[in-house]
Amino acid sequence: MMRRREFLIGGAAACAAALGSTRFGAAENGILNVTYAGSMSSMMEGPIKSAVSSALHLDMRGQAQGSSALAQLIVAGNIHPDVFLPVTPGPMQAVLKAGKAHSALPVAHTEMVIAYSSKSLFAPRFDAAAKGKDQWWRILQDPGLRFGRTDPITDPQGRNIVFTMMLAAKIYKTPDLVEKTLGPIINEKQIFTEPSVQARLQSGELDAASAYKIQPGPFNIPYLSLPAEINLSSQDVQAKHPELSLTVGGKTYFPEPLIYYAAALTDAPNPSAATAFVEWLRSAESQSIFQRYNYDAPGDATPLSR
Repeated sequence: MMRRREFLIGGAAACAAALGSTRFGAAENGILNVTYAGSMSSMMEGPIKSAVSSALHLDMRGQAQGSSALAQLIVAGNIHPDVFLPVTPGPMQAVLKAGKAHSALPVAHTEMVIAYSSKSLFAPRFDAAAKGKDQWWRILQDPGLRFGRTDPITDPQGRNIVFTMMLAAKIYKTPDLVEKTLGPIINEKQIFTEPSVQARLQSGELDAASAYKIQPGPFNIPYLSLPAEINLSSQDVQAKHPELSLTVGGKTYFPEPLIYYAAALTDAPNPSAATAFVEWLRSAESQSIFQRYNYDAPGDATPLSR
C-alpha cells in the first residue's frame, strides 16, 4: 500500500579507535578515493566520511555521478579511484568485465518512489494518493504537472523510472502509461542532473520527480511509496518480466534490482585502504548508518565476480 514517509536523518556515531590499531588497518597515505552513485551523496559526504575518519583513520575523498558514467570513466582509464560504489548490477558488471575489479559485494538495497514538492498545486492530490484515495500515475499524466528525472543514458535512475513506468503499464493494464507520464524517453523538459532535481523539488519548480527511497529525507521532501510489483525492489525483476527492455544511447538495458555494490579496484592507488573500506561497509557500524539514511540491508543479494 502506498503511503507517505518522511524520515529523520540522524548523525553517525563513529567508533573511536586508537591510531593504527583499528580492526580494519590503517592506510599508507591516509587517503581513500571513492566514486559512488550520485544518489548517495548526502550520506557519503556526511556520516560515512566522518565514520571512515574515526574508524579507519582515512581521509575519504568522494566523487559522485551517475553510476553508468562513472563505470565508463573507470573502464576507459580516465579516473583511478580506490573504490567504486554504484547502484544496480550493470555498471559494476562493466567494470568487472574490463578487469578493473575482481569481485563486488552487495552493501545496501533501495526502491523507486515518487517524490513531490510540498509547494506544488498537486501536493493535495499526492497526499490523497498516499492514503489510497487517488491514483499516483493518473496524477503524473496531468498536462500541467512538471515532472523531473535524470538522463537514462548516463544514470541508472534515469532508466529505472522508465522501467517503473513500464511495469506500472503492465500491472495496471494501461499500454500508454509510459508515453503519457514521461513523453519521449529522452525528454529535455523532464531531464535534469540528480542534484538539480532535488533542488527544483524544494523550490517548487518541479511538482514531482523520480527518486530512490533514500533521497527525499535529507531535503525534507515527501514521497509516495510504490507497490512492490513495480518499485524494482524484487531481486528477480528481470526473470519475472523478461519481455521488458530499454534501448537508449546505442545500448539495450533490462530492469535490475536496486542494489548498491562496492568493489576495491585492481589499479587502486591505495589498495589497502580500498580493501579496508569495502570490508568496513559490511560492518555493523556502517550498516547502522545505512539504516538511518533509509537504505535497506542487501538481504540475499549475491556478490558479483568476473
